Amino acid sequence: MTAMAQPVGDLLREWRQRRRMSQLDLACDAEISTRHLSFLETGRAQPSREMVLHLAERLAVPLRERNVLLVAAGFAPVFAERSLEDPALHSSRKAVDLVLAGHEPYPALAVDRHWTLIAANGAVGRLIGGADAALLQPPVNVLRLSLHPQGLAPRIANLPEWRAHLLARLRQQIEVSADPTLAELLRELSDYPLSGSAQAGKPDGLRGPVGVVVPLRLTTEQGTLSLISTTTVFGTPLDVTLAELALESFFPADASTADALRRLAAPAK
Repeated sequence: MTAMAQPVGDLLREWRQRRRMSQLDLACDAEISTRHLSFLETGRAQPSREMVLHLAERLAVPLRERNVLLVAAGFAPVFAERSLEDPALHSSRKAVDLVLAGHEPYPALAVDRHWTLIAANGAVGRLIGGADAALLQPPVNVLRLSLHPQGLAPRIANLPEWRAHLLARLRQQIEVSADPTLAELLRELSDYPLSGSAQAGKPDGLRGPVGVVVPLRLTTEQGTLSLISTTTVFGTPLDVTLAELALESFFPADASTADALRRLAAPAK
């Protein structure tokens, strides 16, 4: 409600400054005059609906916040926000399920903008056993589950490196979205203590098994699994929920990890 009470000009200026753009930068990018942009930001002129959307596009404002800009300018929101269970998103939910199932026997999961677990394939369930039951109660926050001392953290062989990688991703997400919930999550995760053995290690930057990525090295009964991850998002979404959905897919970084994951997925005889 505080954001919605702000004049649209103030919000536009905040997003421009967050993107580290001058008025001249944005005016040139949006193909409008600097004078007109200045008038919009100071409230001397009111933007049309089309201008709000145009500037928001140039500023890469998330869809959720584009709705806030529209309301602040006196217009109705244009981007719907539906549950993935909504019939209108049936094909999108089916696509998510197909991707997760098709990634077996390797782990894959879907998360929302706050890293809340939306869906996961069977491989994920096989790897998170042993975490404190409270961390596995819905809604499950994937970052909290990963870094909490009673979650996966004690089993992550390269915890300082993986922790630094996740916190860097979270900081980047906050920079892009200005989401206060993510900022609070960052403060929480940053306060988690490291075990003595983990404190002795140092983040290795981007030195992974293939030299260019940060791996997740997870200790299991099958040995230490080395995984690398990729992130997939929906292209050109027009729904807030889809725009904020991300699929995290993990791949084996070596042959022994691939073999171990296949063995874990094999039916018991």
